Amino acid sequence: MEKVITYGTFDLLHWGHIRLLERARALGDHLTVVLSTDEFNKLKGKEAFHNFEQRKYLLEAIKHVDVVIPETTWDQKITDIQSNEINIFVMGDDWEGQFDFLTPYCDVCYLERTKDISTTYIKEQLAQA
Repeated sequence: MEKVITYGTFDLLHWGHIRLLERARALGDHLTVVLSTDEFNKLKGKEAFHNFEQRKYLLEAIKHVDVVIPETTWDQKITDIQSNEINIFVMGDDWEGQFDFLTPYCDVCYLERTKDISTTYIKEQLAQA
């Protein structure tokens, strides 16, 4: 079984997120999504509109997602890959090269971001409304 993993905050879930999850899942037989906790987001200087449990609930309802686990630290990726027997690590291409250090543990794939949509864009549009 080919197992795929991806990470994110997945706040204000939009079609770009769904497209990323669909393409990530198409790379294997199982998709694990590692979701940033509210506490970890604070450490990153981010604040999500929806709390962790709400974001987790939304992700678990998506047919492309097999399991959602919490992300609490930057340093858990290698452990997550090993303990979940992951074959492919996936991130958006805006992170190109940032996770190449994981190649001894699994394949690393950067997928093209969906154009003209992002959580940042949505927040900017809402602020202007």
